[in-house]
Amino acid sequence: QVQLVESGGGLVQAGGSLRLSCAASGRTISNYAMGWFRQAPGKEREFVAAITWNGDNTYYAASVKGRFTISRDNAKNLVYLQMNSLKPEDTAEYYCAADLAPRVSVPPTRGSEYDYWGQGTQVTVSS
Repeated sequence: QVQLVESGGGLVQAGGSLRLSCAASGRTISNYAMGWFRQAPGKEREFVAAITWNGDNTYYAASVKGRFTISRDNAKNLVYLQMNSLKPEDTAEYYCAADLAPRVSVPPTRGSEYDYWGQGTQVTVSS
């Protein structure tokens, strides 16, 4: 079992920045790909970013590429999402997720491929 807890969300003006954190417990996540997803009211959950188990490869949705950065600290069992140049359309509940397939070279971008999810943290960007 893996428990994931997101933090760092809040209200920010357009153009601002936030850093989300995802703390894992229950087992080490150092061998597993991690992802961030988001869901806005009335919309489907969408992929935001993913990172391989060792941090060597990262993947981003086109809508956030160049503005968001995913990273991880395996020693601390943490995953981060640095969000810069935020836009009102980034407003959503943000979730981190763990894929327990060990040491995959390409992390999944579909939510159905992730095994564990956090409860989410709300990000609101005002215009």
